[in-house]
Amino acid sequence: MTGRRRIRSILLSRLLHRPVRAGALTTGALVACASLAAGCGIVPGATGGSGDDGPITVMTWAPQDTKATNKPGMPAFAKAYARWVNSQGGINGRRLHVLTCNDENDTVAAARCARRAVQEGAVAVVGSYSQYTDSFMPALEGSGIPYIGGYGITNDEFTSPLSYPVNGGQPALLAGLGRTLADSCGPVTLIRPDTIAGDQLPPLLDSGLEAGGHPRSGDQRAAEDATSYSDQAVQALERVTTDVAGRGCVVPALGDRTNTFMDSFRRTRADYPEVRTATVLGSVDQSTIDASGGASGPYEGSYVTGWYPAAGDARWDPMKKVIKEEAFGDNRVDAADAGVQTTWIAYTVFKQVVESLGDGEVSADTVSEALDSGLKVTTGGLTPTLQWDFQDELAAVGFPRLVNANVTLQVVRDGRLVAARKGFTDVTKTLREADLG
Repeated sequence: MTGRRRIRSILLSRLLHRPVRAGALTTGALVACASLAAGCGIVPGATGGSGDDGPITVMTWAPQDTKATNKPGMPAFAKAYARWVNSQGGINGRRLHVLTCNDENDTVAAARCARRAVQEGAVAVVGSYSQYTDSFMPALEGSGIPYIGGYGITNDEFTSPLSYPVNGGQPALLAGLGRTLADSCGPVTLIRPDTIAGDQLPPLLDSGLEAGGHPRSGDQRAAEDATSYSDQAVQALERVTTDVAGRGCVVPALGDRTNTFMDSFRRTRADYPEVRTATVLGSVDQSTIDASGGASGPYEGSYVTGWYPAAGDARWDPMKKVIKEEAFGDNRVDAADAGVQTTWIAYTVFKQVVESLGDGEVSADTVSEALDSGLKVTTGGLTPTLQWDFQDELAAVGFPRLVNANVTLQVVRDGRLVAARKGFTDVTKTLREADLG
């Protein structure tokens, strides 16, 4: 049924009882929720949330056509997924209507996307990427709209009671990478964006290094939209080659600009002792490796931590079928892209949530209530079974919504990104013991 959405008192309760160290939620969200609880602004119900056979509206956003990180494959795949699921009869007989929005890597644009989701009656934001949670999360929380399967680029995605992450985000990737490098590296330097989101990365990598008895990394800031990183490459090499007894490691985590850094790094490294490189999925994928020269490129031998199995794993075949049928020839949609993979898993979650509601109402409230009630979601082995409990093992270190701390370790071998270790590694213990205060 359409009409007005009931006040989300459960959201206010969770916000007020959140562990102190998880306090990354903005003041704006608290004010919005307090206003709702006082009856100051009841939010209209979502269109597409009716109990009839009307369409179910969701939104997917990501930055496109910017000078920094771009994830055009995420909204493009979301549209392809909608075409595919609708060709199969929809979800419980209801058509899926996907809105898309360009986050533009901009705080104002991110907020605009969230307001549009509210205005157009989205029952969820699914499989999206943005580093501006401070801008968009208050609007979603004020309207009770769940954020399902965000990319995990900010810590706020692991604190909001209306965020339902499907992976461990940057915390898990960097902690897992740090633990791996602790056993094989001398000095380690992290090159990361000089942004608020980038400020969160060094302690995460250090948590893994310290778990392996390794000193902390060198923290090197870089502009996320630079066209050359020659100076940063020189600084990184000088730092990690000071210890002749241990082979240093350089860890670029610059999103789409990682390849730009590696191009500068390749031209500079010949003048220095041999070092190893390592990074995280999302900063590099198979297409990046191919474009940089494959086996003769700068990534050969690099360790890469990811959230999911390698792109060649058979567990991705259902997603690849959707791409083949609905996005064939669309070069924005790459099955090896972590953003596309995350969007597939996020929509897999959303589909199971809607199916769990049967013939009942599909609204922002009922979707989040189903997730909060202990619903277990399976993803075909791409992740462990997902279930979101607000108070979880990582609440004490500020990540109460992080329910999947599994990572995979991959390596670039003969120009191909392949599994370096079988199965998943759970970095929950590493994160739990990290000093992230």
